[in-house]
Amino acid sequence: MKQYLDLVRTVMDNGVRKKSRTGVDTISYFGAFYKVDLNEGFPLLTTKKMQWKSLLHEVLWYLSGDNHIRNLRQYTKIWDAWADENGVLETAYGYYWRHFPSAQRNKNGEWVVREVDQIQYVIDEIKSNPNSRRLVISAWEPGNATTSKLPPCHYTFVFNVNDGKLNCHLTQRSGDIALGIPFNLAAYSLLTQVIAQQVGLKLGQFGHTIVDAHIYVGEKGTETEKYDHLEGLKEQLKREPLPLPQLKIANKSIDELKFEDFELLNYQYHEKISFEVAV
Repeated sequence: MKQYLDLVRTVMDNGVRKKSRTGVDTISYFGAFYKVDLNEGFPLLTTKKMQWKSLLHEVLWYLSGDNHIRNLRQYTKIWDAWADENGVLETAYGYYWRHFPSAQRNKNGEWVVREVDQIQYVIDEIKSNPNSRRLVISAWEPGNATTSKLPPCHYTFVFNVNDGKLNCHLTQRSGDIALGIPFNLAAYSLLTQVIAQQVGLKLGQFGHTIVDAHIYVGEKGTETEKYDHLEGLKEQLKREPLPLPQLKIANKSIDELKFEDFELLNYQYHEKISFEVAV
């Protein structure tokens, strides 16, 4: 996908060396942005093989609103490092999508907390008021963010209806170019297609802003060497992007969708490139 490869080049050519929380340095670029037309195909990276099944299970786990990894870890262990000893994830994106805590005063002036299903709100609002500019979903809860092992990286997204098409814009505070961004791109494009189907709209565009877009760079001869992502990304830049696949989704309500209701068609890809996760 050209947009992704252009993003890689931008960070490589214009980023600056920067220390990181993980102990592994990065090449960091401020304020990256790209967008893709979802009518051109489902934007699953073709310059390396993507773990489609893991990605789909993760998105369905988000949509379930669960904050425990017991079901997810059957298919991917991506969140194991961040869960507590009981398997509870303090910052579970889907939990906040479906159960965001909202503090309000009751008629007696007392503070009470109610849960907001932001996904259902957006679906209902698009159906009744497609011109709304308030189709916002947030995973950032300030109290949680001050104590969580890993506050949300992709913390808010906004839907927009234009000319009968559903667009989505994701804002991400921190983005690992080699590992995270390809998953984020595909996951939120999938979510956009799900929502579009729920509300009877055509697909539009996916836009993505990454505040700190970075590439991990390990030092040769040190324990950080295995985390170096530069060589794998340089290899992708040499590869010619292949035609994008198509995604078909069964016509079911959002809470009834299962793994088998998604069909990825004609996915062509170059061979796998492995990257180590810097925790």
